[in-house]
Amino acid sequence: MTDDKPSKKVADQYDRGYDYTTYWNNRDYEHAAEEAAIRRLLDGRQFAAAADVGGGFGRLCLLLREYADQVTLAEPSRTQLEAAEDVLAGTDIQKVQTQADALQFDDAALDLITMVRVMHHIPEPSKEFSELARVLKPGGTALIEVANYGHFKNRRQFKKEGKALPTEPVSIRTVSADEPDAIAFVNHNVETVVGQLADAGLVLQRKLSVSNLRSEKLKKALPTGLMVAVEKALQERLAKKDFGPSIFLEVRKR
Repeated sequence: MTDDKPSKKVADQYDRGYDYTTYWNNRDYEHAAEEAAIRRLLDGRQFAAAADVGGGFGRLCLLLREYADQVTLAEPSRTQLEAAEDVLAGTDIQKVQTQADALQFDDAALDLITMVRVMHHIPEPSKEFSELARVLKPGGTALIEVANYGHFKNRRQFKKEGKALPTEPVSIRTVSADEPDAIAFVNHNVETVVGQLADAGLVLQRKLSVSNLRSEKLKKALPTGLMVAVEKALQERLAKKDFGPSIFLEVRKR
């Protein structure tokens, strides 16, 4: 991300004719796993004002509305916000075009933030974490999903090779970038991210291991309902080992 045009670069990646809504075709398990994690972390709580940062076409906003009196979809991409018009039609969910490193919210305006499937686009998240802390009220909650490089398969492979897991983000891009400023695709070391959050004044409260059964073979062999039931039973149990490809962190602003 360049310093002179941060918003143009990131938003443009999803404004080049890419329909992100189609990505979720045949991903009912992954979507349900993420909803289950959010419900577990927010269970029994109610918030005044929430924002889903980098929330795309509003996939999780209707769920957040169950836990917050006011919800805003905070998304940098114009085409994503256009898609959200249909997804969120008939609701009171607000939409604003804004980016995670320069959020268009006043200081201490929110008491709940979610940021899901965004970190894999941010190799160095210090600015973003500072912004989250700025717009959160003292004691406010943020749920940050981290694309986890230290998942079970990688941990096993690194251990077999006698190597330590990298502490820095690792690029997982599998095809050549279509533009010199193309959006990043990285996985993170969860412990490193927890430290970066703490530096911004966002202290870890709980974490969950999510999408633990993510496998095309399993999805073809097992009913989605069964996979989700097993997933719910595993999210807390596997969190200590950072088992899954996706780790949800619940943090609180000091």
